[in-house]
Amino acid sequence: MNQQFGIILIGDELLNGSRQDKHMAKVIELLKARGLALSWVRIIGDTEDEIVGTLQQTIPTNDVVFSFGGIGATPDDLTRASAARAFGVKLERHAEAQAIIEDQFGERAYPNRILMSDFPVGASLIPNSINRVPGFKVVHHHFVPGFPNMSWPMLEWVLDTHYSHLFNEHPDVDVRWDILGVPESTLLDMMNTLLATFPEVRLSSLPNTQRRGELIDFGLKGRQVKVDEAGQWLENQLDAMNIAYKYRG
Repeated sequence: MNQQFGIILIGDELLNGSRQDKHMAKVIELLKARGLALSWVRIIGDTEDEIVGTLQQTIPTNDVVFSFGGIGATPDDLTRASAARAFGVKLERHAEAQAIIEDQFGERAYPNRILMSDFPVGASLIPNSINRVPGFKVVHHHFVPGFPNMSWPMLEWVLDTHYSHLFNEHPDVDVRWDILGVPESTLLDMMNTLLATFPEVRLSSLPNTQRRGELIDFGLKGRQVKVDEAGQWLENQLDAMNIAYKYRG
């Protein structure tokens, strides 16, 4: 089964607008640097049923999933218990995580900080270079804090440690044109023919509604050789239809 990459963003503050997400753009950047791409994003609130329900949908997919937030020790941090419930295992104290937290905080580890070493049975650790409190991994699901300065290095570690075999030195390319002076409806038949002729290529057509006169931001995505072929075909069609365009690369 082809593995895709997805992220789960947990927090009522994201849904009510009191905080803005910073993770998605960074995940896209880190994946792109390794020839990978983000396939999906889910933003959910701080309720155990919602977290469990989301994980029960993503676990069977075999996707590589990064979950941000909710692994602290306060009552609103429900991700650890929710993950255990979704995977159908108990939540138990992880001996290695316990030792790390005790070493980091000494007597201050108790009675509360030590709760952050309670993970689903079978979980492995994700090291945290900032305050050493680890995240955890269960199969292809990875649970990290919501704090960017902690979670982003943890995500990089996971990618480089566990998924280097998926890195792609020849990732899909995405090239774009400005098509000028025509409405999208004029190009529908041409678009359908393009997709039928080049089934390995995907297209996007984005009209600019704020510009006076028609302008379509048109893109092709796929393997370089196939996009090159489809792009030449596209330009030939536009030339034959006497439609102006500008290649943006």
